[in-house]
Amino acid sequence: MSALGKVVRAGVGRKRVQTLVMVLTTMMSVTACILAVGLLVAAQGPYQRSFADQHGAHLNVLYDPAKASPAQLAAGAHAPGVTASAGPYPAVTVQPRSGEDTKFPPPDSPLPPMTLVGRAQDGPMDGLRVTMGRWVAGPGEVVFLDGHSPLAVGDSMRFPGLPGQPTLKVVGLAASVSWSADGWVAPEQVAGLTAPGTAPAAQYLYRFAHAGTDAEVEADHAVLAAAVPAGALTKATSYRPAQAAADRTASTFVPFVTAFGVLGLAMSVLIIGVVVSGAVTAATRRIGILKSLGFTPAQVARAYVGQALIPAGIGTALGVLGGNLLSVPVLGIAQKALRGGLLGIPLWVDFAVPAVALAAVAGTALVPALRAGRLRTVEALAVGRAVPGAKRATAQGAQGRGGAVGLVERVRNGIGRLPVPRSLSLGLASPLNRPGRSATTGAAVVLGTAGVTLCVGLTLSLGLFQDGLEAGRADKVVVQTPIGGTTKPTEQVDEAAVARAIGARPGTRAWYSSVPTPAAVAGNTGRSEVVAFSGDASWSGYQLVSGRWFRGPGEVVVGSAFLRANQVKVGDTVTLADHGRTTPAKITGEVLATDDFVFLDRATLAPLGGAIAAEAISFHIDLTPGTDAKAYADALDSAVQPMGLSAEPGEQHINIVVLAMNTLAGMLTLLLSVVAGLGVLNTVLLDTRERVHDLGVLKALGMSPRQTVGMVLTSVCGSGLVAGLVGVPIGIAVHHQVMPAMARAAGVGVPDADLTVFEPAVVGPLILGGLVLALLGAVLPATWAARTRTVTALRTE
Repeated sequence: MSALGKVVRAGVGRKRVQTLVMVLTTMMSVTACILAVGLLVAAQGPYQRSFADQHGAHLNVLYDPAKASPAQLAAGAHAPGVTASAGPYPAVTVQPRSGEDTKFPPPDSPLPPMTLVGRAQDGPMDGLRVTMGRWVAGPGEVVFLDGHSPLAVGDSMRFPGLPGQPTLKVVGLAASVSWSADGWVAPEQVAGLTAPGTAPAAQYLYRFAHAGTDAEVEADHAVLAAAVPAGALTKATSYRPAQAAADRTASTFVPFVTAFGVLGLAMSVLIIGVVVSGAVTAATRRIGILKSLGFTPAQVARAYVGQALIPAGIGTALGVLGGNLLSVPVLGIAQKALRGGLLGIPLWVDFAVPAVALAAVAGTALVPALRAGRLRTVEALAVGRAVPGAKRATAQGAQGRGGAVGLVERVRNGIGRLPVPRSLSLGLASPLNRPGRSATTGAAVVLGTAGVTLCVGLTLSLGLFQDGLEAGRADKVVVQTPIGGTTKPTEQVDEAAVARAIGARPGTRAWYSSVPTPAAVAGNTGRSEVVAFSGDASWSGYQLVSGRWFRGPGEVVVGSAFLRANQVKVGDTVTLADHGRTTPAKITGEVLATDDFVFLDRATLAPLGGAIAAEAISFHIDLTPGTDAKAYADALDSAVQPMGLSAEPGEQHINIVVLAMNTLAGMLTLLLSVVAGLGVLNTVLLDTRERVHDLGVLKALGMSPRQTVGMVLTSVCGSGLVAGLVGVPIGIAVHHQVMPAMARAAGVGVPDADLTVFEPAVVGPLILGGLVLALLGAVLPATWAARTRTVTALRTE
């Protein structure tokens, strides 16, 4: 081994703690970057990648085999523009009930209507990827579409209305990029699920040469309809809604992942710079010795760049490994939210991120390494033996105590006059020994605090955001017409009787009713769902982005999608139409909703004269504090069953997108916090070791181990508090930019309640978080300083 190699190896091995800090810092930084870049890549066109990988279909078509022969249906594969097809697959639409072994919903509960298709997992089109459990092995089993399964894996459902009352067990969930069915069964199972006197539909999947827009898909649909006898094509489902939903969801990830990525990159560069520059500063005397032995300035520079690259290389390798391991659960959740994307980190990311990280380390190390190489031998030997104050005096020379040095001395003297124990005042003045280093580390803690603030803000905002989207579905108790079951629905609901039953039940706090109506917005027929309310819905949880809730007839509130699709704004007037009659209504507010909703008071529909479908009405009930929702629903259910209704506790659905965002934000925040803590540890350790002789003197004068710990911990208190005071506003500012950007990408606005989540009870602990972060990083150096023997410290130079 060459002399230069021995110097590099000795430098790395001699400074074990510093080397470990460098390894851990680069490891955490690379891990965070791998995750962030991996998710950014996954968010770029995830649906298109999955569509290509799984050979998705542009159109899923159901044919009535009674109206066309097999040869006529097969001819559709040769229609103009068709490039590929698959089928026929037998398909049936059924309405089962939950089995006796299910926990949720309760046994024998009605399940929503579903289309089941008999086919194999693989095929020439719409390859199905099992995400949980396994594929069907034969009759008696079913696999549901992941994300739309009414039952959990292992549950069962039965069909009491079919001959033999067949039962199917859920054995798995599968992802279909084309959403071609609600579930899949063995082909031989379809006959047992077909009602007597009927025949299964024939499903065909098609791809076309031109299907990039809605207009092109509509044209392709028309081509297929013309290729078969009239009425044979009963249903056609386009891939376009699934693509739009996936792309909209993917774009919401980009703003907050980018914010965390920028914070992580800036913090990593700062910490690595502190570590490398501290290594060179601490080795000034050693540099002088090397130069006195004949090492050239270039060799000295290469030696210290090498001492930085070796631990950084180890940390980078570990970071790549850790990033790929953590990507399995993180990207797994993100993939479900994105409806496609990556199964792992792309290979180019595993090479690009380490290359950038090592380049950053080399560039950061080069500046102090070149400075070390330019040091004169005598100067390095002389300054290397001096304490920090002497180095500063030597460097300043004839400048005396004016300028910045004089200011530092005055601040130090002011701290010394504070009415606190001497050990604490020494700790408070400690950062002034290396103001540049302390400022750099403080900046890293600022960024760490900003990252924690951003994570807390996003978690609170996304929780409120989800509550707003779930309004109307997650009420305490819901009374509505049951789907099937023992309760016989009625054609006309006696709303007054239901209201009396609800009002007479102990525990009722408030209620309102809602019902979809046949009314439509003129010029927007078939695209909006008009929902009429009765009663006080102010407690419902619907969140207004702008404007106010309707107060009576002639007013409506609409979803963001409605405003965007119809190019209108709050304050404009729209026209409601039904059965040839029209009535104007003023838009008074924009409600948080991803669907194209129009909400109004029931009285607004009076001029239209249309009848409302009573079987679709639902009553939403809020309970007084302490009332058990299940017991209340059971008691009310017995009262409304004779009216053809049923009462059940409301359901709170887990939003997979919110879950994925919170998981990733928490993971990245944890990594950034660890990196910031390592930066504090390194800085305090360097300062403590540089002043170890002074520490020995203080110990000889009677400083106890407890006072030593207090001194070291106090040295980071000032920077920790400042970091909290500076980092929290930065985090809040970033949150106020990221959250609206995410909402815009999702096609909605952000209610003020979801944005103003930083109340004093939240901000106070976050500000103290910077102090806690700094103290945690200083615990180990403080313990080391307290345990150092006085004689050992006095002998150290």
